[in-house]
Amino acid sequence: MDCDKDLFRLREHDWTVSLATVRGRERVKLNPGNYQRGKLKGRNPTSSQLCKHRDGQFYLHIQIKDTPPDPKNTDKVIGVDLGRRDIAVTSEDQRWDGKPIQSVRDKFSFLRASLQKKASKGTRTTRRRCREVLKRLSGRERRYQQWLNHNISKTVVRRAVELSASIAIEDLTGIRERTKGQPRNKTERRRSNSWAFYQLRMFIEYKALGVGVQVTPVPPAYTSQMCHNCLHIHPVKGKSYRSGKTFRCGHCGWYGDADFNGANNIALVGLSINQPRGTGLSCKLNRTIEYVQLSLFDDFRATKNPDLSS
Repeated sequence: MDCDKDLFRLREHDWTVSLATVRGRERVKLNPGNYQRGKLKGRNPTSSQLCKHRDGQFYLHIQIKDTPPDPKNTDKVIGVDLGRRDIAVTSEDQRWDGKPIQSVRDKFSFLRASLQKKASKGTRTTRRRCREVLKRLSGRERRYQQWLNHNISKTVVRRAVELSASIAIEDLTGIRERTKGQPRNKTERRRSNSWAFYQLRMFIEYKALGVGVQVTPVPPAYTSQMCHNCLHIHPVKGKSYRSGKTFRCGHCGWYGDADFNGANNIALVGLSINQPRGTGLSCKLNRTIEYVQLSLFDDFRATKNPDLSS
């Protein structure tokens, strides 16, 4: 039931709500937690939604509106590189290892495959119970993934607030379609396609919006191939200085973690956009034509080292 200001009224002094029904107005006692009380204190919400959940209890979803602060101009950018081995790596060298996360996801996959097999060949009672367990298992896996993405996004945004920095995050839109043609076994395809990178990006964006931190999506092209120290790319087409998780630049000799290098490159691209008097390359970031991307990094090389040839 959707309620507007004529159907719903909140009374903060005794934490009750007045709801208009076909039998007249009903005053209902609320049971809010401390977090909800803090959000509603001093507010005058004008819309809500009354729902009956599966547990039989009634819940009132009260909507409140906030005006986000204006994003601050800053010359500091935190780059965020997304991946599977490490779910996220920042240019501040914060990382979230994907190995323990992968083990949990593999466990859910094994249980799901076992239950699906029983649900198709067992007795009628067994099939019904397996379907019920599969439904609960799906909810647990989804909640675990959501909980982890919330923790990662909260840490990244908090660090950006501490440094008064903006955030540049890798834009992986369409990554599944681009990697479908690569030769991979069934397990690797499942592992690559099951993590919600878009959800993590959305969590970072809406948390940053509430604290006035600007978030810039950056195309991933060449961010893993270029050295963030000298902005050099391997001169031979098809080859890269990256090998697995390591990156060794053949031009300046920098050696380190490949994802950390990619996060710094993402921060460099984000910095060129956020600077008030930048290079004016923001309009080119939405294009996917290869020569536009190449010219983008050529401009970076010329800015950092004018004597370095492309």
